[in-house]
Amino acid sequence: MSKTMRGLVKETAGSGKLVYRTDLPIPEPGDDEVLIKVHCSAICGTDMHIVEWDKWSQIHARAPLVIGHETAGDIVAVGKNVTERKVGDRVSCESHIPCNHCWFCDHGMKHICKNMELFGVSVPGAFAEYACIRWDCTFPLDESLSYEAACMFEPMGAGVHGVEAAEVAGKTVLVSGCGPIGLTAVAASKTFGARQVIACDLIDERLEAARNMGADVIFNSRHGGLYEEIMKLTDGIGVDAAIDVTGSGEAIRTALRSVRAAGRLVGVGLPNKRVELDLANDLIYREVEFTGISGRKIWETWEDFAKVMNGPYYHLESVMGRHFALEDFEEGFACMERGEPGKVLLYP
Repeated sequence: MSKTMRGLVKETAGSGKLVYRTDLPIPEPGDDEVLIKVHCSAICGTDMHIVEWDKWSQIHARAPLVIGHETAGDIVAVGKNVTERKVGDRVSCESHIPCNHCWFCDHGMKHICKNMELFGVSVPGAFAEYACIRWDCTFPLDESLSYEAACMFEPMGAGVHGVEAAEVAGKTVLVSGCGPIGLTAVAASKTFGARQVIACDLIDERLEAARNMGADVIFNSRHGGLYEEIMKLTDGIGVDAAIDVTGSGEAIRTALRSVRAAGRLVGVGLPNKRVELDLANDLIYREVEFTGISGRKIWETWEDFAKVMNGPYYHLESVMGRHFALEDFEEGFACMERGEPGKVLLYP
């Protein structure tokens, strides 16, 4: 095996494009790590933020490093302490790397570990031919699952986790935002027994995809009127649960008002600025629960997403975007910047 590899590097701690390198050293796995030969990796909004070097990136990212974290491939080497993975295993990766010893890890909440490292953000990631990660952050893949589908576990897990938090069985559910994660939340809601799913977005193409994923009602909220429509659909009561995937202040406020008294709002999307809410009238007096989710439960959400993938509502083609060779990454990132639908994949 060659001693060098190709990869995409965020070289400086500041706004600026990624650099395509052909001379990166292939990493050697530590005692508790595995080395993965990457088959493909998907571009995430987080990667876009790191390129821009926004406030979140300034806190969490450590340049210079190879970025990318939504990935799948084959284990080609293991550290000396690794016994539960072997060379040849096909795996996907959990990007949240817990410390395994803080209070949260000890109480079954590794996904919100106090000392979290982030694959492709604070430690080197997967926009390269090879990547190292601790073995217990790898998820073995069923042989029937494609690498492309496996790349979806990490990003789409956020949508599934939102559905888990909403406890959708038997409920009327509003899903705001029908990008890939929102579409997954629609399919997961139906898979786990939601009585009715209402999907809203600003783009008709996305709404048709939501219908294909099982949405019972679709609504283009570009011109307003979503709250009034929900009141008509629910006899003036409101939805039992709402899942916001947009992070938009306006969408969050509308979703909060649209939840019935004693209902639940789950925040999945990340706002990029402060969001004003009327907590007294829209939440406190009405005893509405508002909870956020971070990433995925390790490994409960992954197992739940496998059920969604194998169910009748999830259609992989609805969440997949264009494919590019690693060296053509700029075209892939341009697709993201233009808002083209679906997850963009890079192949090293």
